[in-house]
Amino acid sequence: MAIHPDATVHPHAVIEEGAEIAAGVTIGPFCVVGPQVKLAKGVELRSHVVVTGDTFIDEDTVVFPFSSIGEIPQDLKFSGEETRLTIGKRNRIREHVTMNTGTEGGGGLTSIGDDGLFMAGCHVAHDVHIGNRVIVVNSSAVAGHCVIEDDVIIGGLSGIHQWVRIGRGAIIGAVSMVTNDVLPYGLVQGPRGELDGLNLVGLKRRGVDRGDITALRAALQMLRQGDGAFKDRAERLGDETESKYVKEIVDFIMGESDRGFLVPR
Repeated sequence: MAIHPDATVHPHAVIEEGAEIAAGVTIGPFCVVGPQVKLAKGVELRSHVVVTGDTFIDEDTVVFPFSSIGEIPQDLKFSGEETRLTIGKRNRIREHVTMNTGTEGGGGLTSIGDDGLFMAGCHVAHDVHIGNRVIVVNSSAVAGHCVIEDDVIIGGLSGIHQWVRIGRGAIIGAVSMVTNDVLPYGLVQGPRGELDGLNLVGLKRRGVDRGDITALRAALQMLRQGDGAFKDRAERLGDETESKYVKEIVDFIMGESDRGFLVPR
């Protein structure tokens, strides 16, 4: 066990032999930190937090009470193999959040980027890869093997089906079940999630040029109504556009996927 002298550990916390606790870490009462856990500078575990498994939490991330971080996957194929969970910097992981380690069949790693907000009761399953500045709202679940790119918002009480990819800057409305890949900057709404246009609010907040927003709108129109198969339309779109945002959508469509796509209505 290596606890830096500048760390603050409540006397009612349990730190198992082998854990590595950096300077400035704060561990509150009734927390349990497992033997393979590494907590970087400034991490804070409020109270009643369990961090276990081969888990690394990077600087200044705060974990709120009753969260379970780094437990084994909820996957019947898991047979005790050594897998990992990594969590980036400055995340806010609220009450009752669960995040699991990976599985051997899925690459062995669940990863979370920087500056995310994971609201109360949400779940991140095995082998999920989440980018930076992602918000997962209360009681939403991201199933195994999903890829959630940067700046995505997942609304409350939503479910993301296993193997789904959600492109950068997309937003998923509340109470949506998403069973297919979501294009970058897409807006998904409805109980059986449907692509219902662009995340215009998010684009404007990021200062995206009006010309690029117009190009994105035209791209969705072409993907919806153009000739040929969906990927054929995307390939032609990539040849014709000069917008880097549209090219990002094309690259996403042409990338490797185990699911189909939510097609613009």
